Amino acid sequence: MSKTLGLGSRPKVIDLTRPPSNFQPHAGAKRLVIKNLRPTSTKSVDEYYGRTWSELDAALTSVFNKRPPSTPLGVLCRGVEATCRRGQAEKLFLHLKDRCKGYLEKQLLPELEKQSGTSNVDALRAVQRFWVAWNEQSTLLRSIFSYLDRSYLLNVKDLPQLEDLGIQQYRHTIFTKSKGNGRQNLGAKVVQGMCYLVSYDRASQEELFDSNLLKDSILMLHIFGVYGKSFEPQFLQQSARYFTTFAKERSNSLLRNYISAVHNLLAREALRADTYNFDSTTKRSLLDSAHRILIEEKSSLLLDPKGLATLIEDNAMDSMKALYNLLTLSKMQLKLKEPFEIYIKTAGAAIVSDKEKVDEMVVRLLELKKSLDKIIRDSFEKDEAFSYSLREAFGNFINDKKNTLAYGTSNSKVGEMIAKYMDSLLRGGLKAVPRSLASDTKDRDAAEKQGLASTGDEDAELDRQLEQGLELFRFIEGKDVFEAFYKKDLARRLLMARSASQDAERNMLAKLKIECGFAFTHNLEQMFKDQEIARDEMVAYKQSLSNTSKTTMDLQVSVLSAAAWPTYPDVTVKLPPEVSKHLEKYDRHYKHKHTGRRLTWKHALAHSIVKAQFKKGPKELLVSAFQAIVLVLFNDIAEGGNLSYKDIQDSTGLVDAELERTLQSLACAKFRVLTKHPKGREVNHDDTFTANLAFTDPKYRIKINQIQLKETKEENQETHERVHQDRQYETQAAIVRIMKSRKTITHANLVAEVIEQTKKRGAIELGEIKQNIDKLIDKDYMEREGSTYVYVA
Repeated sequence: MSKTLGLGSRPKVIDLTRPPSNFQPHAGAKRLVIKNLRPTSTKSVDEYYGRTWSELDAALTSVFNKRPPSTPLGVLCRGVEATCRRGQAEKLFLHLKDRCKGYLEKQLLPELEKQSGTSNVDALRAVQRFWVAWNEQSTLLRSIFSYLDRSYLLNVKDLPQLEDLGIQQYRHTIFTKSKGNGRQNLGAKVVQGMCYLVSYDRASQEELFDSNLLKDSILMLHIFGVYGKSFEPQFLQQSARYFTTFAKERSNSLLRNYISAVHNLLAREALRADTYNFDSTTKRSLLDSAHRILIEEKSSLLLDPKGLATLIEDNAMDSMKALYNLLTLSKMQLKLKEPFEIYIKTAGAAIVSDKEKVDEMVVRLLELKKSLDKIIRDSFEKDEAFSYSLREAFGNFINDKKNTLAYGTSNSKVGEMIAKYMDSLLRGGLKAVPRSLASDTKDRDAAEKQGLASTGDEDAELDRQLEQGLELFRFIEGKDVFEAFYKKDLARRLLMARSASQDAERNMLAKLKIECGFAFTHNLEQMFKDQEIARDEMVAYKQSLSNTSKTTMDLQVSVLSAAAWPTYPDVTVKLPPEVSKHLEKYDRHYKHKHTGRRLTWKHALAHSIVKAQFKKGPKELLVSAFQAIVLVLFNDIAEGGNLSYKDIQDSTGLVDAELERTLQSLACAKFRVLTKHPKGREVNHDDTFTANLAFTDPKYRIKINQIQLKETKEENQETHERVHQDRQYETQAAIVRIMKSRKTITHANLVAEVIEQTKKRGAIELGEIKQNIDKLIDKDYMEREGSTYVYVA
């Protein structure tokens, strides 16, 4: 009840801020009176619309005659609006349509056909010119009849708007009503003219080509909506014929010229399509046609092994890059792998089997690989497929038995030469690196991007060159040959102190350990350990000597374990008494410390520093042990005295071969501390020798190199035979291991497992495996039961 009372007693709200209104809705409607209103007669209205219609018709005539309308445009526009509002919009549209059609077909078309000329290009130019004029006229008509266009035609779906009407009528006139000067109508001549313009551009006939006309014509056909129906098919047909002729004319030229011509043609075709606003589908179809005719149908030319070989040998990087890109367009780039591999195998086999340049084998292989890596990097977009093909091809020719048989051995000659190449690098450092293998700018940039030391640094560059040699080493199946020669060369470097860098030696050993495992580098590591132990042994020996035992001679002895080092022949030589005394003392010291061990002295590996006094001053001569023994003999000869060849041989006990090359190095080489009588380059048994006291040189310490004996064919063959024999023992050991684990196995499975276990050391023939199986059967390690083998415990 309280709420009801509250609502009923609420006072009304009155807005006192608003002024009082005269509007009184309840007072009723008032009468509106218009004074002096003159009603218009129906006759006046009809006259107005009739006059308006005449003015519009006259305006059309003026526009068609390219004259400005006599009636102001504002009046004409209001007349169009009034006519439309009176309900005569459709009649007005039909009248406008008929007048435009009549003008185009009866006035414009005859004039156009008269000016179309005889050629298709002239007809195209006339149609384009008249289209521009009609477009201007149509624009003026749209502005006059804009109310009709916006208010009526916009809402009527069956009727075109004025802009579309103008396009349709002009297109109908050109492509349907026209007859042209000849059998073809103007529409066909327009399309032909455009195709001719493209032909002129392709033939570089600049005097006939009109770039603006082609561009405007393409736009005109796009506006007409007949581009895809009329122009594109004919243009593509003509282009296909052009591509076929182009390919036929140039397919007889060199591959490089054909690649360049096709590459330039495709670039021009793509540029033309973009420049002159060809439709994207036209461009795609055009290029697809070009790829099919110029690339796919000419794949035998592009993938010709001889042609590719010529490009590689000529170092035609741009041509190979263009070739790769062309094949990529047709997704055929992987087909280039086959001729690429053929070239690598052919070139590599020629290098490996070239006996005249065997010393340059590794350098030539590295140069070949570097050039191919550069091609893959710069021309083949770093395609991994080609990197894989390169590795496969290198492995193929390096391990091909046909190439190794040229040297009369079944072992890998490449492994031997790689070991010798490594030796030259580790002895000579960067000085031994051919300029052709030096790193280029891109190599340095790549190394820095990978976080490696710049190849501008000498140590980093030497490491990179060793790594390149290792890349060849990885291709070799028979790594035991490399091991044998590398071990022999390493021993020489360590014993003669000829390593350019101990760090490089250690890094190389670490790389080999990663590549081949601990078993491969065990003996090599032992050689380094022997050197360290020998240094410690010498420190202990010198500490054991009493002060009275010290002399002017400083003795350094390297004790080597025979199992780890290569075997060296014993060369008989008579040592100076003082040297013999020291060696006997060290021998007693060593045997006392290591009971049961025996030392075998290898004097042919020793070297010395001899102090010599000449007239111009003292010198230090770095010589071999044999050179030092010969030089010491002249201490007991009076000045001017001489020693004959026989005297020297009797005093030293050296055989002729060793003595001859020793005397030759001292008397006939660069540094002649002895004088030979008579003078000459060769040492004869009736020669005499005197000390050359007049010898002089700006350096205080002089290294006199021993005349190196080149490795004889017999010595080389002996090393290979030793490797071959070791491989037989390893094969027999592998057979025993397999039989011990399997107990019973078939012949085929046994051979397969033996090959798998021994392939890292060296490829072995199936016949050799069978021979080793027979040897083990004879030794009662296993038995043959039918087609299987049984292990005998």
